[in-house]
Amino acid sequence: MTTQENTDDRIALLQGTLDLLILKTLVLGPCHGQGVARLIQRQSEEVFFVDHGSLYLALQRLEDKRWISAKWGISENNRKARFYSLTAKGREQLVAKTSEWQRLTRAMSLILDSSERPRGEEA
Repeated sequence: MTTQENTDDRIALLQGTLDLLILKTLVLGPCHGQGVARLIQRQSEEVFFVDHGSLYLALQRLEDKRWISAKWGISENNRKARFYSLTAKGREQLVAKTSEWQRLTRAMSLILDSSERPRGEEA
């Protein structure tokens, strides 16, 4: 468990970002919802915190789009859980969304790393 101070440093995820992170996580293989949340948190070095309400809405949305599929199974702690898997359509979306995200982050970096002053501002 993390402290409140650590929780405040985490970054909330936007809907499209969460979808991409779920797809990327499922490339590793089938996983239940709690496992997906833990993997995202761990892989982001505890920066991203996935709210369970948002997670399960996103999983349902991705399943409705047929980007993931789900089936019931038994988790590592011997509980009934839904295990999610990436579909072929989901893999295609992962490639497309990853490309979009890389383009967006490159553009943001160009702007944020720029040492130029905005037009109209004087030194």
